[in-house]
Amino acid sequence: MLVVPPGTRARARAETSRAILDEARRQLAEHGAAALSLRSVAREVGMVSSAVYRYVASRDELLTRLIVEAYDAVGERAEAARDPEAPAREQWRAVWRAVRAWAHEHPAEYALIYGSPVPGYAAPVETIPAAGRVGVVLAAIVVEHGDPSGVAPWPEVLRADVLPGLPPALSVPAVVAWTQLYGTVGFELFGQYENVVVDRDAYFDAVAAAAATSVGLPEKI
Repeated sequence: MLVVPPGTRARARAETSRAILDEARRQLAEHGAAALSLRSVAREVGMVSSAVYRYVASRDELLTRLIVEAYDAVGERAEAARDPEAPAREQWRAVWRAVRAWAHEHPAEYALIYGSPVPGYAAPVETIPAAGRVGVVLAAIVVEHGDPSGVAPWPEVLRADVLPGLPPALSVPAVVAWTQLYGTVGFELFGQYENVVVDRDAYFDAVAAAAATSVGLPEKI
């Protein structure tokens, strides 16, 4: 009787799981998230449709895996871009640029996590830690360098535990800046700036600089 070593079995399972995710990502780029189908993914990786359920329980689980991977990927890019020894505004601009660069390299995945909701799908709580990684990087810069003294007051509209450690006066501006980042990238990526913004790089950096001012980052430090 042939005995398959446990390590070999685990590697084979990991390779099959990766093939499923890679094919799902390809179909996501070609057809969009709403059209993603486990049957179609199984067919393209050479599996019978019933076999794929040993690796992914449902279409929603497949979407969740893709979403977490995308959030982690852009989060890792943002974290790697930040140099804590650099001036505050350089750190801020580097993170913004990193998110923009990732989005241009992975437009379908950006649309999946920051675009329109997928009909019939509700993201589970397990996506939250990955979803917050970019925000955590930006918040860390504000915690270390933000000066609330010159920031106009905002109403207290956030949950108290959303951005722990951040001065209350900077919490809402930080969330606004986070929203500006995704909105600016999304508008560029999905064609909303056509015939409007002629120098996308300069415009993006200007928005980043304005957002940095809004959260109290000093001009030089």
